[in-house]
Amino acid sequence: MARLVRLGVTACAVTLLAVSGCGDKGPTAAQAGETLKRHITELMKERHALDVKVTDPGGHDIPCGEGKARRTFAATARDAAPERQPGMLNTLLLGTLSQVASYQIIEDRDQSPIRLANEEYRTVLILDSQAGGRYKVRGETECLPTS
Repeated sequence: MARLVRLGVTACAVTLLAVSGCGDKGPTAAQAGETLKRHITELMKERHALDVKVTDPGGHDIPCGEGKARRTFAATARDAAPERQPGMLNTLLLGTLSQVASYQIIEDRDQSPIRLANEEYRTVLILDSQAGGRYKVRGETECLPTS
């Protein structure tokens, strides 16, 4: 009888884990790619960037081994104040990003792009404004399952 009860409890636990999504492996490359696109376009919108141009529309898998892939997306835009220097533009983007999603800085060196990551969405953003008055943001997903 005790054995039957243990089997029943085990079966219920396995069912609950499957239903609750505890075995969830996270987003697919396509899902993370859509999130990446949304984050970059919302960032440009919240920053009130002008003349936004998509420089990498992404939308396709870039194989990275073991049945996994990554996705990319990038955009540039003009700032309302063309005299602003690249470092200031990256700082403005960084400040605005908190209105879009929670990213953590993973690399920030003087005169280089700022790299940020979001663990939940498995995305990385690179704030890479290198010309006065021009925003440049690119991103990529982690290497993720394709399905």
